[in-house]
Amino acid sequence: MSNRALLEVIALDAADAIAAQAGGADRLELVTDMAADGLTPSRETFAAIRAAVDIPLRVMLRSADGFAAGDVDALVRDARALRAEGADEFVLGFLDETGAPDVAAVRALLAELDGCRWTFHRAIDRAADRDALRKELAGLPGLDTYLTAGAAGGVDDGLSTLVAEAARRAEPGYEPRILVGGGLRLDHLPTLLRAGIDAVHIGGASRPQGWDAPVSAEAVAEWRGALDA
Repeated sequence: MSNRALLEVIALDAADAIAAQAGGADRLELVTDMAADGLTPSRETFAAIRAAVDIPLRVMLRSADGFAAGDVDALVRDARALRAEGADEFVLGFLDETGAPDVAAVRALLAELDGCRWTFHRAIDRAADRDALRKELAGLPGLDTYLTAGAAGGVDDGLSTLVAEAARRAEPGYEPRILVGGGLRLDHLPTLLRAGIDAVHIGGASRPQGWDAPVSAEAVAEWRGALDA
């Protein structure tokens, strides 16, 4: 089993996926509509990406910008269709109007996912109480990762929180892997790696020409090299 740090890259289509894998990505997060910060991709998009690459794919389950669950029944139908297509890893996470985790919505999706591994995404960075959220979600089936910048404003604001949470990895609620993303830069990596954080997530950083351009294998390779140095 490899001990190298995990590099996850956002992919919108098969071309992105191929470039990300060529650059050294270990896993992809599949989304659509980055203008809304990433929504559930279609079943057809998942199938095309699955056919194009052989690295793990985590599929976003999110119907609208923001962190409210919205139409949970529609999300369940999306999850069912993606599962039928072969998806077996997911990304999700919802808050209620108080900033607490919407556990009912999460559980409704988990019933459909039937033990699949999943990431609670950056909703944690908008939570009223990060520690309470982690403890409330502790033990949910399949939860193995938190995607977080440590703060709503990004890694610059949240770096100390990320380091502090990494030091608590043996405590209840802190066992899931920390996957750092959101305003992440290469110069953040030494601090994160020293803290024992071994997973990062990039989106815009893999697209030097912007979101209208495809993933750059060369940009991904730069991150792969920095993580492996």
